[in-house]
Amino acid sequence: MTQPRFGVMTAPMQVGYEDILRVWREADAIPEIGHAWLFDHLMPIGGDPAGPVFEGWTLLSALAAHTERLRLGILVTSNRFRPPAMLAKIATTVDIVSGGRLDFGIGAGSRPGHPLARREYDAHGLPFHDAAHAVGALAEACAVIRRLWTEEEPFDFDGEHVRLTGAFGSPQPVQRPHPPIMIGGRAASTLRVVAEHADLWNIPGGDIDDAGRRSALLDRYCAEIGRDPASITRSIHLPVSYDRPGATRDAIGEALDAGFGHLVLGLPSPYPEGIVRWVADEIVREFAG
Repeated sequence: MTQPRFGVMTAPMQVGYEDILRVWREADAIPEIGHAWLFDHLMPIGGDPAGPVFEGWTLLSALAAHTERLRLGILVTSNRFRPPAMLAKIATTVDIVSGGRLDFGIGAGSRPGHPLARREYDAHGLPFHDAAHAVGALAEACAVIRRLWTEEEPFDFDGEHVRLTGAFGSPQPVQRPHPPIMIGGRAASTLRVVAEHADLWNIPGGDIDDAGRRSALLDRYCAEIGRDPASITRSIHLPVSYDRPGATRDAIGEALDAGFGHLVLGLPSPYPEGIVRWVADEIVREFAG
């Protein structure tokens, strides 16, 4: 297996901008940490439901301007929140601001059974369709976004969920042919979209045996369309325990054994001073080759 790549995630809720900026600047100076992530929610999904939460892409652009080395992204963008052509423009802007460091994370959006996530759609006047609609729209969004990043001439797109006339992306991203596309999710229908469109696949933690079965299913879907499964990097989000670093190390070991080499370590807030250095020394160093 290739050398694992470690990153950190700071969920931008119940915390201030200066605290997130401090953590990202620290991570940017620590070579063992290669990537950093935000999430994409418009209202808190944990803690005080009336507490603060920042819009992910706006915040990501600000953090991109204050860092120099880290790969960065949203884990993962809800395709339900923004029209895909607009999202392509937003992501292009962040890739340019960062000097070509964006990993473009996207997913179908929050599941209908999560009430704290569902409320943000009602509160912002956003439609909330069923899962089949969401996955179909995700596939079309990935196709449209890639075309906007790569094609030199305007094009029309007449899909079931996305319809564009004279679509054209200028400027285009720094990264060629385009920023890596990470699709997040664990549902079988989403994994078919991963097989078709993704460079990285992220699963949001959970039971590692289940994650391994989902990874095997993705292998099968890749084989069905003639794609090399090894061309899709396997990524997993794992929460960090400040009190029990050994438990976090154990979870990392299990994930590596299951073939997940791209690891996103979720940092609970509030963030202690020097927390990224602590993560590198107490958790990541054991796995550094």
